[in-house]
Amino acid sequence: MACKRPAPDGGDAFLAAASPCCKKPRPLFTSIFNYEYLHKLGAGSYGVVYKARDRRTGETVAVKWVRPRRGLDHGQPANLAAFASERDCLAACRGYPSVDVASNPSNWDVFIVMEFVGANSLRDFIAGCPFSEGETRALMRRLLAGVRAMHRAGMAHRDIKPGNILVGPGFALKICDFGMATTAPPPYEPYMVGTLHYNSPEQLTESGLNGKYDAKVVDMWAAGCVMAELLTGGRAFTSETAKEHLLELVELRDYDIGSRNSLAFGGLRWLSPAGREVLAGLLAFDGDKRMTAEAALEHRWFTEEADSPAVLSCLAAIAS
Repeated sequence: MACKRPAPDGGDAFLAAASPCCKKPRPLFTSIFNYEYLHKLGAGSYGVVYKARDRRTGETVAVKWVRPRRGLDHGQPANLAAFASERDCLAACRGYPSVDVASNPSNWDVFIVMEFVGANSLRDFIAGCPFSEGETRALMRRLLAGVRAMHRAGMAHRDIKPGNILVGPGFALKICDFGMATTAPPPYEPYMVGTLHYNSPEQLTESGLNGKYDAKVVDMWAAGCVMAELLTGGRAFTSETAKEHLLELVELRDYDIGSRNSLAFGGLRWLSPAGREVLAGLLAFDGDKRMTAEAALEHRWFTEEADSPAVLSCLAAIAS
């Protein structure tokens, strides 16, 4: 590709925190003092992630400190329910506890210890620089494989976005940040979850705000937003409020993404009919008609053409 992207520190998209940082699970709630702090990697609404070293093995890991909320909830730390939910979702992805959990014995602070993938997310690589159709197909193949694995495990992420997709060596993609993930069926919490620009139409309606949407279907909309951003090199949507965002999505529906003459995302005139079908399927306004991860990976856009060695070599070079 002609434009350059920043290189990370640093197959298929597996789940970053669902990949064990050691071969055998360690006992729950080891001491956080078993890990040496190196530096901060990033922060979100519910936690801060650090790069650290396991003093026992010398292994580099990522440690998420779950932001403490003081007080008790039914006799437990107020943030323990959110911590337990994230831990359980990570375990569900692989069928067993595949991450360490640690605590500070002097207070209520709790930590999740995960595989260290790298310091860069997919957001760092998009940055105004679109990917070719072949590169987008290779990356979406990896991302959708990760989403399929989550959904098969009975869980939904509910906050898929480029910033929550880590990039490893060879441009491997690993989904991270399971703070909003759930294994529960609807209805969900009576308020909006996820990130506004990746919220689906049903999340923005009264029914969605009452938690009656299908969280797995919501994940597929977000995956479609990621695909649009890969193809355009910019954010798929730019609204500042939920009301504006819903109007933007209604306008997108009227653009008919599947049509070759569509004005959606600048037209994308160079995108093949098969690629356009996948994008339209992921961004179907009606959640009942939206592609599942399984169906998307079985679409001819993926099955009729393998990722070429040249494309894979190019992606590996970008990530090196």
